[in-house]
Amino acid sequence: MKRNILTKLSLLMAVLVVLYSCGSKKQASKPADVVTTEKGKDLVSTYELNNLNFITFDGRAKAKMELGNDSKNVTLNVRMERDKAIWISVTALLGIEAVRILITPDSVKIMNRLNSEYISKPFSYIYNYTNPGISFRMLQDILVGNISTEMLRTDQLQVATSDADVQVIGVKDGLTFHYGVNKQNRPFIFNLMEIGKDTKMEATYSDYAVIDGHNFPQRFTLNIEGNGVKVASDMLYNKSEFNKTVELPFTIPSRYKAIN
Repeated sequence: MKRNILTKLSLLMAVLVVLYSCGSKKQASKPADVVTTEKGKDLVSTYELNNLNFITFDGRAKAKMELGNDSKNVTLNVRMERDKAIWISVTALLGIEAVRILITPDSVKIMNRLNSEYISKPFSYIYNYTNPGISFRMLQDILVGNISTEMLRTDQLQVATSDADVQVIGVKDGLTFHYGVNKQNRPFIFNLMEIGKDTKMEATYSDYAVIDGHNFPQRFTLNIEGNGVKVASDMLYNKSEFNKTVELPFTIPSRYKAIN
């Protein structure tokens, strides 16, 4: 268990926003057609316009990652090709790369460089940790601080508006969600729960800055509790670039051992 802590923490980091259902998993099913209210349609239109509309992302962040009693201070390099791939490199002490991750709409690949091991699975591997309703696009959106308009396409939606912010609460596919949205129509908090479970997740976004024309949160924190599992992370970006050429290298050396 100890020797794989960086692998586990890094996978959690890659799917950090969706690790809320660690009990028995249900099979993915085709969602029923949803009739979205006019209020929901207005929100989808508003937030789609204010979400980050990017082609590529390249970021570097200092992060403290915790799983149970294990804690690591690491550097994360995060790169994305929108709707195609999420690439994460985790560097530990002395600048040594410990873990590399590549997630696509079809697959999840993880290399543990410290132990010369790797995981290569279909995207559905993520469902070992999360509800099958989570899509690649939802994961991508939350990692860059976008509001998931997929979640807003529901007929169970409540909106409360004040001078300071907008609170959006809804239910979809057995999940309850809550967004707190600032006056720039960017989220500052996101909560997600699965109905009937005692698990909870809270993500916060702060320190917004305009980077290459994109209003991007430089700080991202996460807390997850439930079913005896506690996960926490605190990321602070010191580099963020959009729409530049990115490389996503991922070649597994022949000497590496496949693990389940």
